[in-house]
Amino acid sequence: MTQFFDWQTPYSTTRLPVFARNLVSTSHPLAAQAGLRMLWQGGNAVDAALAAAATLTVVEPVSCGLGGDAFALVWDGAKLHGLNASGVAPAAWNLDYFRRRYGELNGIAQQPERGWDTVTVPGVIAGWEALHQRFGSLPFADLMAPAIELAERGHAVASIVARKWAAAVPALRNQPGFAEAFMPYGRAPNVSERVCLPGHAATLRLLAQQGPRAFYEGESAARMAAFAHEGQGALTLEDLRDYRATWVEPVSQDYRGYTVHELPPNGQGIAALIALGLLEQFDMAALACDSAASQHLQIEAMKLAFADVYRYVADPRAMEVTPEQMLDPAYLAARAKRIDPCRASPVESGMPKAGGTIYLAAADERGMMVSFIQSNYMGFGSGVVVPHTGIALQNRGCGFSFDPRSPNCVEGGKRPFHTIIPAFVTQHVEGRQQAVMSFGVMGGDMQPQGHLQSIVRMLDYGQQPQAACDAPRWKVQRNFTLALEATFDTSTASALRQMGHCIASFDDPYMDFGSGQYIWRLDPRDPERGYVAASDSRRDGLAAGF
Repeated sequence: MTQFFDWQTPYSTTRLPVFARNLVSTSHPLAAQAGLRMLWQGGNAVDAALAAAATLTVVEPVSCGLGGDAFALVWDGAKLHGLNASGVAPAAWNLDYFRRRYGELNGIAQQPERGWDTVTVPGVIAGWEALHQRFGSLPFADLMAPAIELAERGHAVASIVARKWAAAVPALRNQPGFAEAFMPYGRAPNVSERVCLPGHAATLRLLAQQGPRAFYEGESAARMAAFAHEGQGALTLEDLRDYRATWVEPVSQDYRGYTVHELPPNGQGIAALIALGLLEQFDMAALACDSAASQHLQIEAMKLAFADVYRYVADPRAMEVTPEQMLDPAYLAARAKRIDPCRASPVESGMPKAGGTIYLAAADERGMMVSFIQSNYMGFGSGVVVPHTGIALQNRGCGFSFDPRSPNCVEGGKRPFHTIIPAFVTQHVEGRQQAVMSFGVMGGDMQPQGHLQSIVRMLDYGQQPQAACDAPRWKVQRNFTLALEATFDTSTASALRQMGHCIASFDDPYMDFGSGQYIWRLDPRDPERGYVAASDSRRDGLAAGF
């Protein structure tokens, strides 16, 4: 299964691939160790993922929290399962609600970026609940134990987390509850300073004792609803009580003899699948891996994919077309013909025929693999933190459109367009579908682009996961200009500019170019070989195993 990998690492990196039979790969070392602790106790990959996820809300609160959303793909040893734990808009939300509060510009209601009127129902705890009920093997309280210990005793803040924490404070310090929870010294903590989160620990203890449903129906829910009422927010106890995570069927696209899986809309994972479907029409392996010709084709495919995603993707109940129509082979083949191999082209959506995030991966020696992602969206999210609970509420309301013509237009009970997306790769081996890789790349609309670039590097060019992870990245921005990582080859950048790409350079790899975690199964015919894992050096992460 891995004989085509070149095990060299041709890019500057501080990381090496990790080989083991049980693995956890996350963006923070303490979270990876929390996951391994569950595996040592006899738990499975889902137990490990949940312990790591809970720990990440403590050690990386700049990216995720108890008031965020989550998605997961789980290989149970025989089948792939998808979970959508993204929250819905409060029942009171609609365009008139925002128009009354914020006015309008050019006939469109104004949209806030932070505060109560960006807060959707938190889905992450319901996601933990659903995963544990279906696949967990250890008691839920055991899974919370590492996070509770770190929140109570404190931990020394990691380097990249500290930098992003400091960057968030100026914009959020006056949001309700933020300073009390996340400015322990009257400021953001410095690298290595100890931070304790007693309110966070109290909420985790409550969930450990009473179960995760207490978050939506018990004391935590009552506190959230009361604080929302006090702040004139729309979130109610009924909004919380009515929420459940949803099991969904993944969508997929074949590529170079493998099958890449994403979750269906309301997420943007389908963008990666569309782009891969377009590139399937080209002989990528005939082009040098880091050449302008290869990068250009990937960029053009991504632009076309985003044009369709931004036009059509929303809560599935509101979409005009289905994912199957967007991935129709004939439609993708026709769209691929719009790609000029020598020149950047303007993009527009097609017409399919009608009919600051953390990512972690975990795998165990029994064959279970988990691809999991959770987020508060923009850094600490809305900036609103429920007092004495550590519940930092997300600002996923920003994912809605305020254009009444859009299928993604804001409406109570509706899920917004979502950026966070886990991914998975399978292959048919000896007549059976077999798990190959759980992977993901954090970072807003960089995520499907990171998926695309990683898959092309691994499957077209044979780069091993850590090399594919470390390689310089490009990013198609919402206005379809192109951002290049500071380490991007200057001659390739110059050639792309000559092809007509409008290029800007950014030096913030944490947010602009994402951060990935990868676990690849070495050989399904020989489970004793285990896996190889990679962790992105753009964050404080760690791939660890035994």
